[in-house]
Amino acid sequence: MALLDQSGEAEGLDVSDEGRLVAGRYRLIERIGRGGMGTVWRAEDELLGRDVAVKKLHTPRHLGEDELATLYERTRREARSAARITHANVVVVHDVVEDSGLPCVVMEYVPSSTLGELLERKGPLSPAEAARIGRGMVAALRAAHAAGVLHRDVKPGNVLLGADGRVVLTDFGIAIASGTSTLTRTGELIGSIDYLAPERVRGGKPGPASDLWALGATLYQALEGRPPFRKDTAIETAYSIATDPLDPPRSAGSLAPLVTALLAKDPAARPSMAEAERALCAPEAEAETAVQPVGPMTKTGTTGTGTGAGTARAAPAAATRDARTPHPGATVSASGAGRGRRTALWAVTAAVVAGCVGGAAVLLLNADDGGGGLKVSGSSTGGGSGSGDGPAKPSRPAEPPPVPEGYHLVREKRLGVSFAVPDGWRLGKRTAEQVDYVDPTGMAGLRINALDLAGPDHVQHFKDVEEQLRTKVDGYEQLRMQSTTFRSEPAAIWEFTFQGRQRQFRAADLGFGHEGGREYAVYLSAPSADWDRYKPVFDRVKDGLRLPARVP
Repeated sequence: MALLDQSGEAEGLDVSDEGRLVAGRYRLIERIGRGGMGTVWRAEDELLGRDVAVKKLHTPRHLGEDELATLYERTRREARSAARITHANVVVVHDVVEDSGLPCVVMEYVPSSTLGELLERKGPLSPAEAARIGRGMVAALRAAHAAGVLHRDVKPGNVLLGADGRVVLTDFGIAIASGTSTLTRTGELIGSIDYLAPERVRGGKPGPASDLWALGATLYQALEGRPPFRKDTAIETAYSIATDPLDPPRSAGSLAPLVTALLAKDPAARPSMAEAERALCAPEAEAETAVQPVGPMTKTGTTGTGTGAGTARAAPAAATRDARTPHPGATVSASGAGRGRRTALWAVTAAVVAGCVGGAAVLLLNADDGGGGLKVSGSSTGGGSGSGDGPAKPSRPAEPPPVPEGYHLVREKRLGVSFAVPDGWRLGKRTAEQVDYVDPTGMAGLRINALDLAGPDHVQHFKDVEEQLRTKVDGYEQLRMQSTTFRSEPAAIWEFTFQGRQRQFRAADLGFGHEGGREYAVYLSAPSADWDRYKPVFDRVKDGLRLPARVP
């Protein structure tokens, strides 16, 4: 793991510090990173008995006493500001202490390597992997900006990649530049030169758009293997950032428009965080995932043909209020989105009912063929199962992958399907058409549906339901909605976020089935902050779904 870049030699690096106690509490165990701005140690917090990362700043040679005092005070102030950010994609700042007169920042210890180290070791990343990392970075920046904290030093060396797949952004607002890879003017210009936005190179004040430019520069390097404007010297690089046109990315695939837009010279021309997040979701539909787009999107649907695996549309999980058990009632009923004779539930986890007592409440959006509009009720108002055994295309079920380690196979006889569920997840609601499983925290859940009479257009149904969500669910925002195929059957995928009572949630909803035949769905929702951890559950359940054999 490294929390700092490896450029430049810093003064005061002393391995004899190993074993020393800092601030009477933090025992230095192992030096894990060093750079021009400081040294990072893995340390033991002897008060709480946990590992932490302790970063001790160095004394830049070119600064006078007054400048040093300003630098240290800024470090303390900005570290305290960064400590306000609570997010799974952000390194937590625990404390700010002094050691021999120098400020030390005590942070969460994340066993990891950096994106910079990964690029040095393996070279450029695929668009899908770069997008996965980019989504974690965007989530971190959104949380920071919401807390009033700018990063100012977004770069591959500050992106930690955990062994568990976690993406973590570190050094929020506390990077003080010095050394060969940075420009410094009495501590006023903060950040690594390759990732400084044009307005900052020109001496302008940094803002959220500056962090977005640095995100674009980081993604560019992840995809192309080099920073977008690097020249032989820092001065030449700065001039190129401010004046030269961008050499278009050649290996970015569907990410190319986003990266180009993020690197716009004019801050106002750059996309918003929400737009960046939506664009970073698109590569999930490409070759590295089971869900593949059918063809170019149009206003009325899609055209073309394609292959792919893995989608579904369906039901909810438990977006709860820090409670442990989803409430059996409290649903939002939505009608008017009928699809032929289909009357089964289409549940979408949305948010927690305010003021619920004695457990977690889940909002489910149910589309049926009955009358009425959207209303909150104490129990589901969806209809029973539909009738009719329409013709289905003959197909052979794909051979499912083996049950992943840490999962167990469940067989739902009434649904006629089997699938893998993570160990520790408990059974929730079960009906003739759906089954829910909830994770141990009660904050994430999975639903599988098996419904009669699939409709003719999965995307159009999603659009019908979405229109109702926009007005009835707090903070709804679409990330993507598109046609695809699953095991050679028509399908659609829908991903979105919404605001719960105390946190934002994210959901993935995929459905497939030929019109008139059986329709299946897989749905998962979880806190957005933990999405990178829960998304593999969705993928493994979907990919391992065992279906009954189809007959003509």
